[in-house]
Amino acid sequence: MIKVAVWGTGMMGQGLLGFLLDRPKDVELVGAIVTNPAKEGKPVGELLGRDCDVKMTTDAAAVLARQPDVVCICTQSNLHEITAQVEPCIRAGANVLCIAETLAYPWASDPDWAERINGLAEEHGVTVLGTGINPGFILDALIVAWSSICLRIDKIEAQRVNDLSPFGPTVMASQGVGTTVEEFERGVADGTIVGHIGFQESINLIADALGWDIDRIEETREPIVSAVERSTPHVHVKPGDVAGCRHIGRGYAGDELKIELVHPQQIHPELEGVSTGDYITIHGDPTVQMANSPEIPGGKGTYASTGNYIPLVLDAPPGILTVTDMPVPRFWAPTE
Repeated sequence: MIKVAVWGTGMMGQGLLGFLLDRPKDVELVGAIVTNPAKEGKPVGELLGRDCDVKMTTDAAAVLARQPDVVCICTQSNLHEITAQVEPCIRAGANVLCIAETLAYPWASDPDWAERINGLAEEHGVTVLGTGINPGFILDALIVAWSSICLRIDKIEAQRVNDLSPFGPTVMASQGVGTTVEEFERGVADGTIVGHIGFQESINLIADALGWDIDRIEETREPIVSAVERSTPHVHVKPGDVAGCRHIGRGYAGDELKIELVHPQQIHPELEGVSTGDYITIHGDPTVQMANSPEIPGGKGTYASTGNYIPLVLDAPPGILTVTDMPVPRFWAPTE
């Protein structure tokens, strides 16, 4: 029986909690840590609408005192935002799985943080792994897997076209949905509109796995201007305003473009005839062309990825690892 705690009970945390409750013969849920005091003392079952009497709590130390084998952190995106969650888990002797995009390859954004946390994890004999669908699978790990059947690789191009409609106001704001074009451009300039978080991580992860030296990474963010009216429960877009962000990351070796990752995200792309999907082209010998449509749902893919890594992380070496350091992930069957 694997003792697991979940830190964060938003949309991703709730999905992961459901995943864990579907495996009662393999998993003991020993705690659900929350930051919202309004959830204090309420049972997980009440949150999910199913049987589970584990109480949610803001007392992380109390949960960690139950000595979980693995803590799954489903909170924020950036390394400095998760430090206060990752460190106590490591010190408690728990392996860490975390959906923070920057943890997929933390050396890209903060090498000092990565080295410090790596040393702490090695000291305590635990593994720290960033998981998720992107980064973590579609635009990096899956590309690396496809590369294994190539004799030569000249260039990699990949694209993930997705629908932002299921997401809430925080995601809408970060993608610039509902802004005017002028507001979008100001938001990109001042950093309030970030688009996708993870191109630095994915490009470095691919390059590291393939032994490539990438000298620089350039990113561009362009507004996806709507020709039609679009709405979700959280945002309304008028014709001529911004329905999403077309974000591109390019990795160069010298002046040669080696990796190009494209991620256009918008609400209701079908209203303008755009189909979602995931696409990979590896130019080489042989050339690989993979197409999957519609897109793999980002939320489900992220918490499924995290849950399916739980049995694998137990036997992983200590320190910060990436998904390409791990065994090939696989479906962990429910036990109900």
